[in-house]
Amino acid sequence: MLARQPLFAGPFGSQRKYAVNGHTPQFDGYNVRSFCNRNSQTTMAAEKQFSQDGSRQTGNRPVHDKPLRSRVKLFGNILGEILREHAGEEVFNAVETLRKGHISLREADNPNKRRKLAEYTATLDAETLVHVVRAFAIYFSLVNIAEESFQHRMRRRDAGKTGPTWKGSYHAILKELEGDGIEPAQVQTLLNRLAYIPVFTAHPTEAKRRTILEALRRIFVISEELDIPGLTLNQREEIQEKLRRHIRILYKTNEVRVDKPQVLDEVKNGLYYFKESLFDAVPETYRNLEKSLNHIYGRDHGVSVPSFIRFGSWIGGDRDGNPFVKPETTVKAVNMMAHAAVEEYAERVRGLSRTLTHSSQLCEPNAAFNDSLQGDEQRYPHIFADHPHRFKQEPYRRKLFLMHKRLQATLDKLQSRIADAEYVGLGCGYINEHELLKDLSLIRDSLISHGDRVIADGELQNLIRLVETFGFYLAHLDIRQESTIHTETVSEIIRQIDGSDYAALDEDGRLHKLAELIRQPPAEIDTEKLSEMSRETFEVFQVMTRLREEVSPHAFGSYVISMTHQASHVLEVMFLGWLAGLAGYRDGEPFCHIHISPLFETVNDLAHIEPVMNRLLDIPTYTELLKAADNTQEVMLGYSDSCKDGGILASTWNLYQAQQQITALTQQRGIRLRLFHGRGGTMGRGGGPTHDSILSQPTGTVHGEIKFTEQGEVLSYKYSNQETAVYELTMGITGLLKASRNLIEPPPPDNPEYLDIMAQLAKTGEQHYRELTDNTPGFLDYFYEATPVSEIGLLNIGSRPSHRKKTDRSKESVRAIAWVFGWAQSRHTIPAWYGIGMALEKWVGRSPEKLQKLQEMYQQWPFFSALLSNTQMSLFKADMHIARDYADLCKDPQTADTIYKMINAEYNRTRLRVLEAARLQELMAETPNLALSLTRRNPYLDPLNQIQRILIERFRDESISEEDRNQWLNPLLRSINAIAAGMRNTG
Repeated sequence: MLARQPLFAGPFGSQRKYAVNGHTPQFDGYNVRSFCNRNSQTTMAAEKQFSQDGSRQTGNRPVHDKPLRSRVKLFGNILGEILREHAGEEVFNAVETLRKGHISLREADNPNKRRKLAEYTATLDAETLVHVVRAFAIYFSLVNIAEESFQHRMRRRDAGKTGPTWKGSYHAILKELEGDGIEPAQVQTLLNRLAYIPVFTAHPTEAKRRTILEALRRIFVISEELDIPGLTLNQREEIQEKLRRHIRILYKTNEVRVDKPQVLDEVKNGLYYFKESLFDAVPETYRNLEKSLNHIYGRDHGVSVPSFIRFGSWIGGDRDGNPFVKPETTVKAVNMMAHAAVEEYAERVRGLSRTLTHSSQLCEPNAAFNDSLQGDEQRYPHIFADHPHRFKQEPYRRKLFLMHKRLQATLDKLQSRIADAEYVGLGCGYINEHELLKDLSLIRDSLISHGDRVIADGELQNLIRLVETFGFYLAHLDIRQESTIHTETVSEIIRQIDGSDYAALDEDGRLHKLAELIRQPPAEIDTEKLSEMSRETFEVFQVMTRLREEVSPHAFGSYVISMTHQASHVLEVMFLGWLAGLAGYRDGEPFCHIHISPLFETVNDLAHIEPVMNRLLDIPTYTELLKAADNTQEVMLGYSDSCKDGGILASTWNLYQAQQQITALTQQRGIRLRLFHGRGGTMGRGGGPTHDSILSQPTGTVHGEIKFTEQGEVLSYKYSNQETAVYELTMGITGLLKASRNLIEPPPPDNPEYLDIMAQLAKTGEQHYRELTDNTPGFLDYFYEATPVSEIGLLNIGSRPSHRKKTDRSKESVRAIAWVFGWAQSRHTIPAWYGIGMALEKWVGRSPEKLQKLQEMYQQWPFFSALLSNTQMSLFKADMHIARDYADLCKDPQTADTIYKMINAEYNRTRLRVLEAARLQELMAETPNLALSLTRRNPYLDPLNQIQRILIERFRDESISEEDRNQWLNPLLRSINAIAAGMRNTG
């Protein structure tokens, strides 16, 4: 058995060189020398090679990361000090023993050493394991900060006189357009059609407490100070001391929630990203675009940049499978989001009132502004009742003072609604965002009128951008519910209206009945006679009607129907909207204030998207109402469930075809289409770099608009820090610009040979995936026993249950998030790659010509390139040795052995075939920085996986008392969070 002593100080060592067993260890921070990928025949031996400038060689490309390693070393040393001081020598030694031991195993596998490490880990008590897991988890959080800061620093370095030039920057994309002969007028056409809509969801895979997010943000900001040029030694030491304080605070803060979050807690968590990051990131994103336009097309280009960024949210509106999202929850969520937006405007208006101190003796505002100010003074005399001459000589300050008082009154009204209290204010608040925008525009135009455009283009323009982007709603709240709930509600209501049996009708009968009723004046419904679920479902529509009037006409985005199987499912929602006054006919003219988005999720649903949508759009009543709602049909595509259902190849290919079909269908009918992509963080749920994902969409299917979900750990990764948020928004927008070139020039046609090959690959891949998941006896037992999916359900990271039905352990019942999360934690990651290897191998056979064709597709077809690139990342994160350890948790060893061998064989097959098709020697050779980051994390993930596997076995041991079992639950749940932090995207 290994003694409990530190074998290596490394990142957890202190800056003070503690003697260990009579010698003084050296602290090399992020340098853990070579890291073999145990699943690969190649090693990253080049990691050992250092050049004089601190670069490292990964694949064929150097990674210059000496500043990053230095920063990680600093963080690790500080954490080591804190760990030793507060957790004690024994915990410090345990961390070092595990860390050093697993580093050596990554360098050269040694079964005897691996066994001894496992035996040593098994001797650690529950309290020690909590501290050990927390140490690794906090380390990963600090590494994430260091990497994010380093990437931001590298992007700043790459920004020359003409602006950022990295791949996906505005400068790079506009330079490409200009080089291809795209004129400013065509760029204007593109910009006028843009709608970039990230949608925040509460789908949990790594939901950090807001307190932790705030602590990490403080550490990020302080660490950025270390990059200020010309710091003195004393200044640097002061900054490092601040880091020590705040890392100590992080260490003393519980990262795991004591109680399961409520829906409104999730709303507050979502608000964090707007307050701490996006309110600053959005105006900066627009400014960067304007600067790049000036650089590329000259200052007289004549292009104006409209505000095309919008945000959506599901938090407080997604009731599919979440019994805790009630109508009153939605009311609170909308008012809380509105309050956050208006509060930001009030603060910025107050700031402007301190800076726009123009004297009327030195400049003359234009007539429109003067008239507006005079009108406000007459309408709201109480505002200046105590000081009638306040700011009389400073007209802009006087106007802004008025505006601030009105915004404060708006906030008071919103606060009263949030608190369920009666509003007793003076009623001078703004009715909606349009009134506020009008006032801001008046000030801007007046400043320009007397030669102060440069002032108007400063903070005032930033505020205008914010109001145009966030309105009085912050984010358009989508409502989501499952189709059968609507069908049952409609059946009850129609029975009350005319006594007929809607449920007994066939599809044609249902469509005819609904269309006929919608053309009539809405009927009066006695909601007390409805069942509880139907009453609640209808109340949601009534809430939508009310909040559109109380908060903003744009408070809601789409009404998403999950499990849309037929056209009547869409018309049922329109019928309920009609009853609530959201749609219908007035004096024979259609009106529609509800946008309905059918969600096609399973492989079978995606295959039937064309007949379902054709049937829907053949209904005159529906198309008339659609035209009244700006003639835009939104269609949501589900990545997660289709992948869980039929595997990654079938999912991606059916999604590709579905987009082609619905695009052709809507174009033929003269209807605008917006595709809503239900993406997750991982490859198995549609994840991957946003820029490349947009470019990999089918040719001609992106028409300036894209909407996609941002889930789980993706939110904290992309939007916790303003600097990264600007980058992520930019990458998405430039991808959208490039993918939308079909708006100004004919798109190149798809290569029919590539499409045919992909269809064959998808068919084989789905067969192989279903052979494992649907036709292999004991497979679902393997999933529940060889992964921590059951324990994930105990983690307080989200308000929604992990299963649709608690007692149903079928593949259909488990949610796609838990499906992917469980496989990732146990390092299988099979949803993202299983079936690809067999598909490639069978299609190529022994033909060199076919292999060359795949290599050509990888180089020429963005869709295929993105598919295999994302596959490489998922294979890289998998580890079959660790997966084997988890397989030993299965109750039936023979079943476990059979299934594991199938998974391992497909892993090796997929790895080999993907590398062949991509012409690479090792996984992720084309993304060396990311490969190096993931490689460096492995020796720190390995002990966490070992700990988790031991804890799962103990927690599930029914032969011991419940008290003994439960002592292991705390470190077990913490291990889930820690592994998620280390892998970055796990669900």
